[in-house]
Amino acid sequence: MTARSPFRIGLTRDFLRPDGTIGFGDIGLSLLDDAPGVEWEFLPENSPVLKPEQIVGYDGLLVLAPQVSSATLAGVDRLSIIARFGVGYDNVDVPSCTEAGVMLTITPDGVRRPVAVSAITLLLALSHKLLIKDRLTRAGGWGSKLNYMGQGVRGRTLGVIGVGNIGREIFQLAAPFEMRHLGYDPCLKTPVAGVNLVPLETLLQESDYIVICCALTPETHHLLNAERLRLLKSNAYLINVARGPIVDQAALTTALSEQQIAGAGLDVFAVEPIAADDPLLSLDNVILSPHAICWTDECFNGIGRSACQSLIEVAAGRIPSHVVNRDVLTNSKLLQRLEQRR
Repeated sequence: MTARSPFRIGLTRDFLRPDGTIGFGDIGLSLLDDAPGVEWEFLPENSPVLKPEQIVGYDGLLVLAPQVSSATLAGVDRLSIIARFGVGYDNVDVPSCTEAGVMLTITPDGVRRPVAVSAITLLLALSHKLLIKDRLTRAGGWGSKLNYMGQGVRGRTLGVIGVGNIGREIFQLAAPFEMRHLGYDPCLKTPVAGVNLVPLETLLQESDYIVICCALTPETHHLLNAERLRLLKSNAYLINVARGPIVDQAALTTALSEQQIAGAGLDVFAVEPIAADDPLLSLDNVILSPHAICWTDECFNGIGRSACQSLIEVAAGRIPSHVVNRDVLTNSKLLQRLEQRR
């Protein structure tokens, strides 16, 4: 009997700091070390777009930020899985993966709690004007504190755009606050306990806090445009922990600077990193984070272990959880590769 060849995994090099250590700490690579028949290594070159010659000879890829384009996958004859480190996959050409017989997986189980906690963190920090009071204290403005009254959350309305994995976790974490819960998600087919599903315009008009946690798609690009932002209450806070382009950033900047809404908490932006002269940076009613507010040891260990487990499943010839492009599961090229691993 011919011995089965090792299942070779390549990790994109942007996981590493300049000194060669992993920037995110423990991301569960010990799972790969312990998996029989699995070999892994970092790609030798760090490039913004993966090249075909970089992925030759790999059965699986663990990808952080580099783009995977149709050109990347040209001539692929061995690759079975791209495990995306995170839940966003706008850096991966999904149709090209499907055509090439390559599964794309994400890690919703790893980010669910950390991202939901981040949204609640922003909600509370905005409600209590935390950063404003911090700056006030540092500047010796103790006597002006009566000018910065916060807003209690009990009895207020929390609206979540995208009632999926993270959205439901946000509602669970917010349950002790005794808020009214509104959700908008056109893809949702079944009711969610304790959440009143409403049209987007209703959610925007009635919510005191609006949290965006839907995916960025052609349909959600600028979902919150100038017209829809004008529907928000003057005391409303907008929180975006999803993707920047879901909101028209110029229109949001206008709404914030003219105090049409109370404030915003933004972990994501239209262009990242945000420009040093962006007018958002001069506003005191917005809390900004460099697409990193959920970055904790818990977050990265959970994401990494989820991604590694997907790779291990494929190494054993099994279909992993959290496959994005489900159509690929009938692709004859993929099925043949999986059969060879069993």
